[in-house]
Amino acid sequence: MLYFAYQCQDDLMEPIRAAAAGALDYWGDWARAGGLPGSRRMAAQWEMVSRMRMSHHRPDYGITSVTTGNREATVTEEATYSTPFGTLLRFRKDVDIVQPKVLLVAPLSGHFATLLRATVRTLLADHDVYITDWHNARDVPLSAGRFGFEDYIEHVIRFLEVLGPGANVIAVCQPCVQVLAATAIMAEDDNPATPKTMTLMAGPVDTRVNPTKVNELATSKPIRWFEDTLLASVPARHRGGGRRVYPGFVQLMAFMSMNMERHVKQHQALYDHLARGETAEAEAIKTFYDEYFAVLDLPAEFYIETVDFVFQRALLAKGELTFRGRKVNPKAIRRTALLTVEGERDDICALGQTVAAHDLCSSLRPFLKRHHMQVGVGHYGVFSGRKWEGQIYPNVRNMILANA
Repeated sequence: MLYFAYQCQDDLMEPIRAAAAGALDYWGDWARAGGLPGSRRMAAQWEMVSRMRMSHHRPDYGITSVTTGNREATVTEEATYSTPFGTLLRFRKDVDIVQPKVLLVAPLSGHFATLLRATVRTLLADHDVYITDWHNARDVPLSAGRFGFEDYIEHVIRFLEVLGPGANVIAVCQPCVQVLAATAIMAEDDNPATPKTMTLMAGPVDTRVNPTKVNELATSKPIRWFEDTLLASVPARHRGGGRRVYPGFVQLMAFMSMNMERHVKQHQALYDHLARGETAEAEAIKTFYDEYFAVLDLPAEFYIETVDFVFQRALLAKGELTFRGRKVNPKAIRRTALLTVEGERDDICALGQTVAAHDLCSSLRPFLKRHHMQVGVGHYGVFSGRKWEGQIYPNVRNMILANA
């Protein structure tokens, strides 16, 4: 009933949002120009009401060009390989030079891979960039089957095989565990597509270290509670009708509850900027929340297995994780250089949780291991913003160049 209740509420709100949007379209310019006392605030109210919704469609990446070397290169998106659950998306540049291939592995945690737009844009200057563009589970028909934790690992392996020998892999947040597991499996199998470098950024490799509120929530209830309370069936009107999912709107509410006061202040600030005609300031807030409110449903089995394997039992860290019946052995990684990155103020993946990968990859020689702890950033600052561009990215780029 969870998804049904959400859908009913959304349907009931639609005429109200449409009325506000219509008023804004018809009288907006006049109201913003101050046609009557208080008309700017009225226009701001219309816009705030029209924005009271979540989107279930992937936003555009919006990357059409990038500076490479001393010239501006045109960027086009190219679907290189697809399955029902995800697309290997390449950002092709019109350049003749050969650059290192990078697979950027996005989290499957309630938002679309476009959340890493800034990460892609920065990487593109020096690399041939591909991303795991995960699909919204509510749009995947039941006939496509299940998608669990092991299927995610299998996708990472397949995507790396499509890129071919010599590629590099970067995991952001949640998939650090799956990427480490995939690399270990490929190394043990002497797979020629085993990545040259593996960068793990702000990921829950060992959640027993410095547990955060996210970790405590995941361990505070038995796994059955998550199954009974947080999962729902997709309504029949959608292509994935009947599929069991962890709804993206539930994950968004969980994220927002961690910093609710901040989100309330931001929306109050948005209203004030709109009412005062401060377009640039308002646009910055709107751009952030357009992305933040674009939610993606997770396959139920993937969500439950992630909570169980990563957060409740820390199977990889304990040496107990298996893949298709075989034990995952990070010690098999001998030639893939490892870089881990953590943020000083990260309240989602705390200090120590990602660097734990170094102890697991004990067969790597010291010169193939690096760690960077970025001062003054939280979780999102690890992969976006000025410190990502100016201080973290140079470490990522140098690791890839040093092992090319």
